Amino acid sequence: MEAMEIRALEEMAANAHVALDVMQYDGWLLRFSAGHTNRANSVSVLYPSTIPVDEKIGYCERQYRAQDLPCVFKLTDLDGELGTLLEKRGYRVVTPTDVMILELPEMEMPEGEIVFTDQPAEEWLRAYFDFEGLTDPARQDIFRRMLEKVLVRTRYAALKLDGRIIACASSAAERGYALLQNIVVDPEYRGRGFGRTICRALLAEAAGAGTGHAYLQVVQSNTPAMRLYESLGFRKVYTYRYLKQGG
Repeated sequence: MEAMEIRALEEMAANAHVALDVMQYDGWLLRFSAGHTNRANSVSVLYPSTIPVDEKIGYCERQYRAQDLPCVFKLTDLDGELGTLLEKRGYRVVTPTDVMILELPEMEMPEGEIVFTDQPAEEWLRAYFDFEGLTDPARQDIFRRMLEKVLVRTRYAALKLDGRIIACASSAAERGYALLQNIVVDPEYRGRGFGRTICRALLAEAAGAGTGHAYLQVVQSNTPAMRLYESLGFRKVYTYRYLKQGG
């Protein structure tokens, strides 16, 4: 994939999963969200730099230390040289993640009781927290605040069975691309195709709204999710990984 395309997808992903606070620093974006998810608490290397790289790394480390957070860098396939330098400084690689893309065909909405909203309903949020095991009220509040900051087109999908949510997911779309994220199924109902149904519902909704492509991010070690997305037609286009300060 071309560098410009990777940078564009990284920009859109940052607009879909918005950090509570962002600093711009010589082509790098420093994101802070009280430690909730690496995506929203890491440095992204998006644009050309002018300041020496060692000076920049030191600056980032001081900023994250001031927030009582480890310094984490989110690096794509374009950032191999920086990754090597960080590893020499003692950073360790965590959660290598594939970005996968799908050219959206015309799709029919799958069968089932599927509810869409433009904003996350309280019922959707309760189900999401329950399925993810996110019980800490402080972290729940951070997640709510992050969702409120998303400015691009969002859709929240809930799949119900007998009136109760058993799967939920969301999408955020701009520039003809819809990011599928927050995909989670009630543990009692996993392995029965409901994850596929909620994904197909969001894909059909995006295609019906005129969106040409869908993309998503999946941790390489999540084999069941990888198989699901490949079966839906997604293909890998690049990888990113986090490099985290400390042992």
